[in-house]
Amino acid sequence: MPIHYEKRGRIVTITIDRPERRNALDLEHFGQLADAWVRFRDDDEAWVAILTGVGDVYCVGADLKSFIPIVTERADKLQAGESKVPQEGSAYTMAHSLIAVLRDGATLPDGTEFTLYKPVIAAINGICAAGGLEMMWNTDLRVCADTAWFQLAEPRRGLFPGGGSTVQSVRQLTWCHAMEVLLLADRIPAARAYDMGLVNRVVPRERVVDEARAIADTICLNGPLAVRACKQSAKESTFLPLREALANESRYSATVFMSDDAKEGLAAFREKRAPVWRGR
Repeated sequence: MPIHYEKRGRIVTITIDRPERRNALDLEHFGQLADAWVRFRDDDEAWVAILTGVGDVYCVGADLKSFIPIVTERADKLQAGESKVPQEGSAYTMAHSLIAVLRDGATLPDGTEFTLYKPVIAAINGICAAGGLEMMWNTDLRVCADTAWFQLAEPRRGLFPGGGSTVQSVRQLTWCHAMEVLLLADRIPAARAYDMGLVNRVVPRERVVDEARAIADTICLNGPLAVRACKQSAKESTFLPLREALANESRYSATVFMSDDAKEGLAAFREKRAPVWRGR
């Protein structure tokens, strides 16, 4: 299976393994990746996920030969609702591609909205371009190989980066840096990506996944309820005016402070031992 799912302790590693297409995703592989995210979301014993690729490519997004033609030829019908209907010969819908790239508000086949508030770390082992970069916006922490480069190439091909880049870039970077990504459509080396704030760390390629796991291990030292509440409050704040965002934060604060994990954290501190988190 080209999308591998490995769970080790509390940490899940999802690997895109399609080197013959430079880890590009067609409908089936978008669907498999979407399934992996739902599986991770629904597993109470899985606390952090790492996403990486094989070889010297992280992900170059949608397969230009098999996936993009569906979008360009049927854009109007997809917009009108066909995106929620399984495509001919497949169990997957075009909407699965939005779940695969962790798009907030994407609709699951059962009609519910997909959300994910567990932490996701991008272990960027190589080229991260087009939809691969658009997927990266929706990760929380990013470790990058020193040989990797980034490119939002859609404008270079006369296409629109419709996976969230025009929205996420201006929220995560300064305006000028966001426009550098969007309008130039040039390659961005790892060092430049770090300077722009696009990634957290740059390490030798052979250390990328190990570094991501070290970060995941550190996250797992923390109470899982507190971690998820922090991410959910932060994400939801981007959709709210300041006063509403602060009120929303207060609700999460109250919920976490009343949890068993909060009591355990304080008890562990007093007793000078490691806490045993229950996630409740």
